[in-house]
Amino acid sequence: MKNEKSIPQPIRGEKGATVKIPRNIERDRQNPDMLVPPETDHGTVENLKFSFSDTHNRLEKGGYAREVTVRELPVSDNIASVNMRLKPGAIRELHWHKEAEWAYVIYGSARITLVDEKGRSFIDDVGEGDLWYFPSGLPHSIQALDEGCEFLLVFDNGGFSENSTFQLTDWLAHTPQDVVAANFGLTEKNIANLPSKEKYIFETALPGSLENDQVEGPNGEVPHPFSYRLLEQEPITTDGGKVWIADSSNFTVSKTIASALVEVEPGGMREMHWHPNTDEWQYFISGQAKMTVFASDGHARTFNYQAGDVGYVPFAMGHYVQNTGDEPLVFLEIFKDDHYADVSLNQWLAMLPETFVQNHVNLGKEFTDALQKEKHPVIKIDQNK
Repeated sequence: MKNEKSIPQPIRGEKGATVKIPRNIERDRQNPDMLVPPETDHGTVENLKFSFSDTHNRLEKGGYAREVTVRELPVSDNIASVNMRLKPGAIRELHWHKEAEWAYVIYGSARITLVDEKGRSFIDDVGEGDLWYFPSGLPHSIQALDEGCEFLLVFDNGGFSENSTFQLTDWLAHTPQDVVAANFGLTEKNIANLPSKEKYIFETALPGSLENDQVEGPNGEVPHPFSYRLLEQEPITTDGGKVWIADSSNFTVSKTIASALVEVEPGGMREMHWHPNTDEWQYFISGQAKMTVFASDGHARTFNYQAGDVGYVPFAMGHYVQNTGDEPLVFLEIFKDDHYADVSLNQWLAMLPETFVQNHVNLGKEFTDALQKEKHPVIKIDQNK
């Protein structure tokens, strides 16, 4: 039997009391700053956390898919997401949807295809750390390569559902067979083996070489690639970690999704900041974190996150993300916009007259001398101060 002292209790100093009813102790251990919030937390802030571990998982012979949408996280009305796993050779079938799709490959590799409205084909292999972007309405597919793959999909509409996409086999199964045959200049006998329902995710053999899969057409090549090698980009490096940013300025086709991959070393923190253009959606890839969101008018709330969790920061709300573990914290910041933008609290104050700032914060020159005119998105916390 565990020592009672190892069981977290909602007590801070003289406030709180021990829990006397059954509860989910492991969940409380994962959320120490929610069980015992900082004194600075105050007022009402809507829920800004949901875990993929709490979602329904759609299991198929070739893999699985689970989603976090506005139905699971009501505050996230402009972003939905899917975590998908494909076995080696498995295919997420040819399909399209009304929303644009952005993706980050977390494990393995895949072959992606897209054909645009002018009949131009794009086929590429993507691996860990790579991105892809499929504009709304354009048909595409994903096939896992040798080791299989797992990736995060992001859609620019919180109401999106992976279970409601336009799929090739679903359409053909729900169209009169004489019409399908006539469309392709065939007889109904020629198409007798068409699937009677959608395939969605299905197993098949591994594809051949990328070179052999390329298809030439009369209309030439797409003007810009729909994939991007994020980790080949030179990151913003500070003493606390690294940041890789991708938006339409360097990933041209990504017109509705901007992103940042953030790595925070142990003892580090994504500095206090906010985003002046839109909400921030987050996915935590590895490590442990806490984030306090300032919602104005004295309202603030702290949340804890770990791998597989989704976080959210409504438009313009101030926040930080601190690494609370002993390994690097890695997470994605996602924005429904064509460009990435943030305002650093430190830089903002550094770019104002010293006395003006001192009069606001009731602090002297020691404070204003510490301010930095250059932005440092990830900082190392000095434990000796």
